[in-house]
Amino acid sequence: MTEQPKILLNDGKSMPQLGYGVFLVPPEETEQLVRDALDAGYQAVDTATLYRNEAAVGRAIRATDRYVFVTTKLPNDHHGYDRTLRAFDASYAALGLDVIDLYLIHWPVPRQDLYAESWKALIRLREEGRVRSIGVSNFTMAHLERIIHDTGVVPAVNQIELHPHFQQVELRAYHEENGIVTTSWSPLGRGGALSDPTIAEIARQYGRTPAQVILRWHIELGLTVIPKSSSRARQEENLNVFDFTLDADDMRAIAALDSPDGRIGPDPDVL
Repeated sequence: MTEQPKILLNDGKSMPQLGYGVFLVPPEETEQLVRDALDAGYQAVDTATLYRNEAAVGRAIRATDRYVFVTTKLPNDHHGYDRTLRAFDASYAALGLDVIDLYLIHWPVPRQDLYAESWKALIRLREEGRVRSIGVSNFTMAHLERIIHDTGVVPAVNQIELHPHFQQVELRAYHEENGIVTTSWSPLGRGGALSDPTIAEIARQYGRTPAQVILRWHIELGLTVIPKSSSRARQEENLNVFDFTLDADDMRAIAALDSPDGRIGPDPDVL
């Protein structure tokens, strides 16, 4: 298999550019699917307290002798400084790992207005060495500016909904200006982008699947990406994207698919 690239974070750590996401994977299926993913060659796994499968992820990772980059996330009902620390303790126990590589605030939940206090708790966790890197998920520019202004600490990562029909160009530019790595969740648009005629034509030209073309597009943009798959064959297909490149015409064609109405997940400002 072609060597997988890593992305350098603003804290000096690095993370694999492509990982295995376990959103909506049932807990009873997670351990085997993560084992399959690691056997296929994945080097990173992305979970969250809200997914209810952290323990299964931990069992699969502890069963391998290889280093695996692990991301998990703070649940929405545990915002605030002390509650964040307790939520991390629960995730840490569930995963059963010595150190968690990346801990994220899953959603800003602005109606609670506690995400800045949660961010201060994440800074403490990093300072104590319990987590290597800290970041956020689903934060807008306003949310990011608030926590950076309050603490002076820039998140290493912002994990956001991003796919060909919702490309978040302005937010990605802000990330780049401020040294924040963008991670794409729902990178295939929950399957909706797979049937796009533009994607299908590019896939035909390269002898690839639409999913491989879309994942390669994320890679070409310098994003990190965490596709989910419930089969070993699809896991391997999604990982096999490092031995071809898209040209400038392909990238322009996919850029043209962006739509302001393309969001399929919740709006972070109103969740």
